[in-house]
Amino acid sequence: MAKKTIANVDVAGKKVLIRVDFNVPLDENGNITDDRRIRMALPTIESVLERGGQVVLMSHLGRPKNEPDAKYSLKPAAVRLGELLPNAKVDFATDTVGADAEAKVAALTDGNVVVLENLRFQAGEKKGDADFAAKLASFADVYVNDAFGTCHRTDASMVAVPEAMAGKPRVCGFLVEKEIKYLTDAISAPQRPFVAILGGAKVSDKIMVIKNLLGICDKVLIGGAMAYTFSLAQGGKVGSSLVEPDKVELANELLASGGDKLVLPIDTHCGDAFSSDCNKEIVAAGEISDGFEGLDIGPKTAEMYANLVKDAKTVVWNGPMGVCEMPPFDAGTKAVAEAIAASDSISIIGGGDSAAAIQKLGFADKVSHVSTGGGASLAMLEGQKFAAVELLDEA
Repeated sequence: MAKKTIANVDVAGKKVLIRVDFNVPLDENGNITDDRRIRMALPTIESVLERGGQVVLMSHLGRPKNEPDAKYSLKPAAVRLGELLPNAKVDFATDTVGADAEAKVAALTDGNVVVLENLRFQAGEKKGDADFAAKLASFADVYVNDAFGTCHRTDASMVAVPEAMAGKPRVCGFLVEKEIKYLTDAISAPQRPFVAILGGAKVSDKIMVIKNLLGICDKVLIGGAMAYTFSLAQGGKVGSSLVEPDKVELANELLASGGDKLVLPIDTHCGDAFSSDCNKEIVAAGEISDGFEGLDIGPKTAEMYANLVKDAKTVVWNGPMGVCEMPPFDAGTKAVAEAIAASDSISIIGGGDSAAAIQKLGFADKVSHVSTGGGASLAMLEGQKFAAVELLDEA
């Protein structure tokens, strides 16, 4: 899946339309609480600016209802970007493809930036509308996809815009290049032993990932609430744990096809209520008392998983082992994170809760790669092809 990158394009004097992921968290006053996604886009933006190009940025933020909504405005992101790019002028267009956007893009000069208003203020974005895409495409000479978090989607900015720019350069940004390299290399040519760790609430969310990875990995370790559905399938007692009774047959199929590759918890940390100060007990897997629910893997499981990680050469982790935001039921997730950080493996952390846990524990610089896209990284681990990437120029 080797694709050309922005480094392969002469951008001097050209307008470069970059799809970024500025979907940053905002507080109730519209202040950015974590600017990591903006900072992750800087290498691509700076590459264009330093080589005399003109940058037009487009992104979504939140889930507005296909119309302007002040609380989802990208203006705070544009302001923050301006602070991070002191040598460039960063303008903000108050619309996406309207008169203000047209005027500001037309007035753009070399080495400067325009940030368009939220793509999702336009119904055409989610619909993949060709007319909306054509207006965006008309703004630029070069298209860059640097928004891995939305690469699995077919929104207009991801697919219809580059389609409308056929014949012009259509390339990856450095962030998307890195994501594709790590995730595709891990799947296509992993160093072994290859261990995947999958957590989260529902087997149904991870069915295709588990199936795909069982065919590739040496071990697939299961944590989170989905472990209780497997336990139920084995005839175990799950108390009041979160389970999917309608997925028991599927769990049995995965157990049969996975054999000793599929590794389940051997003990469970339980509570009689969903709170830090509940009554707690640690029991063998499948022996959860009535009135108790499983809230984390137990210490024996944490030790077993840590030992399997220690010997691995490639590790992919997606999903927490328990209720990672609520001590003491964050212990399993911490133990896995610590083991990955201490290992010599190529370690790839999926987006979402796993990425948040690695960041919070201060291990982000001790792993090979922290993905910026939870849903996209899962889709790639499932083996899905992304239209948004497939149509970019081949290297």
